[in-house]
Amino acid sequence: MNNDAFPDIPLEAWRPTKNTLHLYCQIVGKIRLAMHPRMNHWWHVPLYVTPRGLSTRTIPYAGGSFEIELDFSVHVLRISTSGKRVEDFALYDGLTVADFYSSLMANLEKLGIEPNIKAVPYEAPSTTPFSEDVENSSYDKEYVERFHRTLVTVDHILNEFRGRFYGKSTPVHMFWHSFDLALTRFSGKRVPPRKGAGIVEREAYSHEVISFGFWFGDDRVPAPAFYSYTAPEPIGLTEEPLSPDSAKWAESNGAHLALLMYEDVRSSENARETVLGFLEAAYQAGAKKAGWETDELAH
Repeated sequence: MNNDAFPDIPLEAWRPTKNTLHLYCQIVGKIRLAMHPRMNHWWHVPLYVTPRGLSTRTIPYAGGSFEIELDFSVHVLRISTSGKRVEDFALYDGLTVADFYSSLMANLEKLGIEPNIKAVPYEAPSTTPFSEDVENSSYDKEYVERFHRTLVTVDHILNEFRGRFYGKSTPVHMFWHSFDLALTRFSGKRVPPRKGAGIVEREAYSHEVISFGFWFGDDRVPAPAFYSYTAPEPIGLTEEPLSPDSAKWAESNGAHLALLMYEDVRSSENARETVLGFLEAAYQAGAKKAGWETDELAH
């Protein structure tokens, strides 16, 4: 893996497209949430990186199954069923969220698939119901392809890092509400829910975790970055060193993230090793302060 696998993708250059794509993914993700059998820690919710784009993977339905894939190679949304039926439509600049939503639902109906979703954004750059959103319609194919190339690279690295751990861990998956690619390791120790925690947080953080991921930037961190956090956050976490030297601890919602900016990765001599070194340092920091049995969990 060379540094060419990390394309230039500054947030401000494609923010309108990122926002639109985020909302497309929310619609697809809500269908998976509504129709896939429930799994622990919300593992039935995310999307997954494929060689061509993002996918729901297999969703059981009516004695068969189907999959929805956002194909960023030829820029189409494709629905495939176990009954060998396929429906698709084009993704293009000017395709509003409202039109995306109506086209997807119409194609599912042709296949006899009837999802029942709450058709409004969740923690997204818009609050407009999907069927009414005619403002978000940007689809810059060049940046969508850079987005996908970045996802493929990060997915590769996170899966390699995942293989170094014997304990329970999530798949590498994209959470469409926050639009980040993430991996979480578990110590196996159950923890009481935080006071005031809602249903999502109670399920996601029922056990000690150290999470790792990558996002493309937002209003709080307006540039792409790798991150890690430990939950519950142990005392003294930010006293632990990070790698490389450009990595830092940053406050976020009353807790702390380990952050490594994407541009620091792109400018490094070996981007893959830089990211793996950051992930390992963040893990060791959290595991040390939380008292994990790191020797037993190492693969």
